[in-house]
Amino acid sequence: MSRSGRTGAVSLRPLGAAASLRAHWPEYLMEAAALGIFMVSAGACTTLLDAPASPVAALVTSAGARRALVGLAMGGTAMGLIYSPWGKRSGAHMNPAITLTFLRLGKIPAWDAAYYVLFQFLGGLAGILLTAAVLGGNLTRPPVNWVVTVPGPAGPGAALVGEAIIAFLMMLMIVAVSNRRGAARFTGLLAGILIALFVAFESPYSGFGMNPARTFASALPGGTWTALWIYFSVPPVAMLLAAQLYVTVRGGNAVRCCKLHHHSDRACIFCGAKVTPEY
Repeated sequence: MSRSGRTGAVSLRPLGAAASLRAHWPEYLMEAAALGIFMVSAGACTTLLDAPASPVAALVTSAGARRALVGLAMGGTAMGLIYSPWGKRSGAHMNPAITLTFLRLGKIPAWDAAYYVLFQFLGGLAGILLTAAVLGGNLTRPPVNWVVTVPGPAGPGAALVGEAIIAFLMMLMIVAVSNRRGAARFTGLLAGILIALFVAFESPYSGFGMNPARTFASALPGGTWTALWIYFSVPPVAMLLAAQLYVTVRGGNAVRCCKLHHHSDRACIFCGAKVTPEY
């Protein structure tokens, strides 16, 4: 193991497939649970505000106001998950595009990344299926329709541009803020704010995907695969470009770890550090 004088972190030796699963299965389940909870929030809040049978939908007649309320709920859910004990321990990626970006940066071992992505897909699917079991047709029928992410009236081109912009901005914020002393603790807060803004203002163009596992979770039970290539390819590419821009400007060692909120009472499974509150 090598020690970094900058953070007190150690470079942990990558494990094989079986050893990674034995050692880090709790973190994998935390990633699954986090995206599952996020999907429950998205499904329940959208149903509450958009389903014809909902009394709230009759009270809030403005589509923009409904989107803003859903955005606040989803952004708040994301904040809670990032700052939760589970989020602090796993790093709260909740998104294969984020995990793959940190893999490209060399901040997460390959097998951990593979398991994170797998469990994110499984957790998102479990979350939306659980929501459907409780809410039934109010979630699964139009206009809610499993909260699928599909291009808006402006078409696939606008959805592609929208997904690229929101994914790029999210990842650029994550690497820029989480690696700045004194500001790192605000990463989760800013992520939640961005999600709220994206849902309120960008979702009419792409449906607010930004996350292949989130898109898949709705697409599979809903049988809706419209423009799936956009939601699977654009967020990872845009996030990779954002991270590459950051390390090009700040240097190859500018990214310290792959956690969004690096303050925990446990040693990080990726860098080995217990980071002090000011980081």
